[in-house]
Amino acid sequence: MADETSLELNELEDEVTDAAPSPPADDEQSFAESAGFSDMPRNARDLEAVYDIPVQVSAVLGKATMQVSQLLKLGRGAVVELDRKVGEAIDIYVNNRLVARGEVVVVEDRLGVTMTEIIKTDRT
Repeated sequence: MADETSLELNELEDEVTDAAPSPPADDEQSFAESAGFSDMPRNARDLEAVYDIPVQVSAVLGKATMQVSQLLKLGRGAVVELDRKVGEAIDIYVNNRLVARGEVVVVEDRLGVTMTEIIKTDRT
């Protein structure tokens, strides 16, 4: 192998492809496969076109239904009861599509989400 400072992009891709882990076993699925992308490109150059596409990621703690009159009565300090219990998984959406379930975590002084389950949906 050449000196790392003189590697060309195609040489780096060959190394990445050679070092890539083997495909998961039948009972294991990657996020891409479960999302219906089983024919995804196999190297970095094939994916370059999509790296900069922004996506919206939402973590939904729960939902509530109420009448407009109830909504208008809400004020500071009001509590809205959600349809989830403490400790129950939250839904994770990417571009308004449910892709996973997870748990809320604290990262330094911010909230985060850990994915615990990937949701496989049929692409239509």
